[in-house]
Amino acid sequence: MLVIEDDRQLCDVLRRGLTEQGQVVDVCYDGEEGLATGQSGVYDAWIVDLQLPRRDGLSVINALRASGNHVPVLILTSRDTIEDVVAGLDAGADDYLRKPFVFAELEARLRSITRRRADRPPALQLKVADLTFDLATREAHRNGEALPLTSREAAFLEYLMQNSGRVVTRRMLEDAMFDRDSEVTSNVVDVYVSRIRAKLGSRGGQQLLHTIRGVGYRLSER
Repeated sequence: MLVIEDDRQLCDVLRRGLTEQGQVVDVCYDGEEGLATGQSGVYDAWIVDLQLPRRDGLSVINALRASGNHVPVLILTSRDTIEDVVAGLDAGADDYLRKPFVFAELEARLRSITRRRADRPPALQLKVADLTFDLATREAHRNGEALPLTSREAAFLEYLMQNSGRVVTRRMLEDAMFDRDSEVTSNVVDVYVSRIRAKLGSRGGQQLLHTIRGVGYRLSER
């Protein structure tokens, strides 16, 4: 595990706890050092604080993903607005954990994001009407035109397409995307569904993402 966190006391807690669970842990105290260390090694996951000296966490994650590295990333943040959470997920993080937190919850989040990466299916293409999603490149097209999706929007769309024709509840989306039960997550789900619907509609054709009032959402031709 790689921990990039400027709070040295918290780093000591994380190092001790993860080491007790059998993990080998490297710690960096600023974003520049963390990015350089991470890109020169192989890790099962990164734990990244958003508010870092020299280079902030969002910039670290953006640079990591731009280099083609898809290691699972868990954000630690004391920020609690939806905008900050969405920005972190859009940068390419797999999940987030708000401070203060219980160590057992951090362990559960790490298990979840590493398992989701390991369980990703081989290269296939999902298709609903004129909408396609390539599981290898994680690119979506509608009417032959590429959809400009962030990595987190792509994850939401992939899940909806894998469950096409079925009603997907908010709780199902929360469990699939975050493995959490919080009010903030419900709002984040609404944000992403709205953004995906708008991007699907920008390429014309029939509406594919339907709201089932009081229940959830369904991605289907009708």
